[in-house]
Amino acid sequence: MAFTAADVKTLREMTGVGMMDCKKALSATDGDMDKAVEWLREKGMAASAKKAGRIAAEGMAYAAVIDGVGVVVEVNAETDFVGKNEKFVDFVKGVAETVAKENPADLDALMSAKYAGSDNTVLQQQQEMVLVIGENIKVRRFARFADGVSVAYVHAGGKIGVLVNLETDLPADAVLTAGKDVAMQIAALNPRFWDKSQVSDAVLAEEKKIMLAQMDNDPKMAGKPAQVKEKIVMGKMNKFYAENCLLQQEFVKDNATTVGKYLDDAAKALGGKIAFKDAVRFEKGEGIEKKEENFAAEIASLVKGS
Repeated sequence: MAFTAADVKTLREMTGVGMMDCKKALSATDGDMDKAVEWLREKGMAASAKKAGRIAAEGMAYAAVIDGVGVVVEVNAETDFVGKNEKFVDFVKGVAETVAKENPADLDALMSAKYAGSDNTVLQQQQEMVLVIGENIKVRRFARFADGVSVAYVHAGGKIGVLVNLETDLPADAVLTAGKDVAMQIAALNPRFWDKSQVSDAVLAEEKKIMLAQMDNDPKMAGKPAQVKEKIVMGKMNKFYAENCLLQQEFVKDNATTVGKYLDDAAKALGGKIAFKDAVRFEKGEGIEKKEENFAAEIASLVKGS
């Protein structure tokens, strides 16, 4: 299967590996992106795959708790300048208020709902904003928690919005600090899973396969018996959980404990119960890729003739 300059670019962004090695990986795997990532990991060149696609779209990710309902939304604009515009920010907050009040089932239902404080629908209000600001503006996604206690966190003026949902027998204001600390952890490290119990057998099997391949490619480890390698792999799985699962992660504000232990200790200190239930993390423009002609031209020569 042939591959293009854009494929090399995507693989580089997914893995952080240099362009030439990405080209080699794609050549070795007939252009199969997933197999190329695996090939690089087996060679020890990529520690893990990052999410594909550059974050290119502008706008704002926003999270808030409105009348006890937790809401996180993302609204996109064309430029960072508009993303900081007061009218745009007010529109985003109005979208969040609408989500809290109307409980739309999906994005279509949200766009048809009456925009908070207006006779317009959200779609009509969005169209008005396009006319006023002069840029394309689009409500992209939302999430909502009505039960439990939600804690909202907005990072860097709207680059990332995080909503954490907790189950607790304590007053909402008592768990605000703990919830915000967890939200900041999620914003900073973007864990793949909340708890190790969510890691599927398929994911574990893939990680085990990659670890064994890495040992086979390591001159110091290649000659060890298979059963020894198996034991080493099992020992490494705790490290996998610690890197990828929120509750097993090292707590960024105190590396002597984990996030799960931090919540347990916070609950004990407050004389109640705090349990992590769920969370949503939106990063503005996540997965939306702008066309980058210049980059493609720069590396086209690397792919030519492959």
